[in-house]
Amino acid sequence: MPSSVVARAALRLILVFPVFPLFPVVPAVAQTVRATGRVLSADSTPSRGVRVLLHRVGRDTQGPIDSTRSDGRGGFQFTFRPDTSAFYLLSAEHAGIEYFSAPVSTNPERPDTGIRVLVYDTSSTTPISLVARHLVITRPGQDGSRGVLDLMVLRNDSRLTRTTSDTTRPTWSAPLPPGTVGLDVSESDFSRDAVARRGDSVIVVAPFAPGEKQLTVQYLVPSGRSVVELPFARPGAALNVLAEEKDVRVIGSGVALADSQVLQGRSFRRWTGVAQPNSVLRIVLPGTRRTPTWLLAALVGTLTLVLAGAGWRLLAKRGVPAPKTRELVDAIAALDVRYAGREGETPVDEWSSYITDRARIKAQLEASLAAGGLSR
Repeated sequence: MPSSVVARAALRLILVFPVFPLFPVVPAVAQTVRATGRVLSADSTPSRGVRVLLHRVGRDTQGPIDSTRSDGRGGFQFTFRPDTSAFYLLSAEHAGIEYFSAPVSTNPERPDTGIRVLVYDTSSTTPISLVARHLVITRPGQDGSRGVLDLMVLRNDSRLTRTTSDTTRPTWSAPLPPGTVGLDVSESDFSRDAVARRGDSVIVVAPFAPGEKQLTVQYLVPSGRSVVELPFARPGAALNVLAEEKDVRVIGSGVALADSQVLQGRSFRRWTGVAQPNSVLRIVLPGTRRTPTWLLAALVGTLTLVLAGAGWRLLAKRGVPAPKTRELVDAIAALDVRYAGREGETPVDEWSSYITDRARIKAQLEASLAAGGLSR
């Protein structure tokens, strides 16, 4: 199984753990390692009698390989001989929801002895807030339609996992621009099965644990449409709009033209601001000039990180400390410029190194962003 597929499978496992640092695999012959820790509730109370699973995530197989029950102090311990081509996670189930740890260190000289798996009670009314929303609009494709990349940063500030009281109701939803079509889930903290389009809304049906998550989707503005409108009911979300066409106009209360961005060798004009209550963001599109259909896919990884960085900087101006992420963002952008969309023409070993390096740098960036004050 290709490394990129393994990475996506691993991400689906950690729906409730947004920061996903990767540890280096142990060299040569794997020795027996020990992993110990505790299962704790949101107020640090030990969770007794909880079933804890040890998961292996490898190139060819993924799944649990051992289990135990937490003791009176919430404690657990695993001893195992790791596969050098895989990594390992721990999970604990509470109230029907599975919560995951960070990857377990498989270095026998530095065993993980302080692992914490946090579990939470649930609520169907805990609010989920929109922290930031970033839209990227490319030139028209061969059929005249424009691709839109829509990155949303969401936050649960409570100590409860948001669930739904009814299987027909989503955990969270947000409006999409009316008249757009389709929906594809890109690099996100939610699995594809947990996200759908319902009319002119995007809905999420997965549980939402405390903390932040990113949702990135793509959809199309049909050919011939000259205006895209996006309503905002609540204030406070950081906004960014990037448009490849120079004649695009963005109109909205609290949004202004800012510096341009160069991505994948193409220049994008950028508007930035903060959502106002009961406002509508209006994007006026020019006449049709077409661009290659592969561009949006090639931009996804780079834009996700660049736009997130822009959102953090905007929030920093409002009093939230922003981490120093520029070098990490640039490093990922450089990798994507060289490799994105070129798997078929890249040697297998070189492509595998690209996937590994990108995941490692992205984990460092996520940890840096979390340490900078945006995490709960």
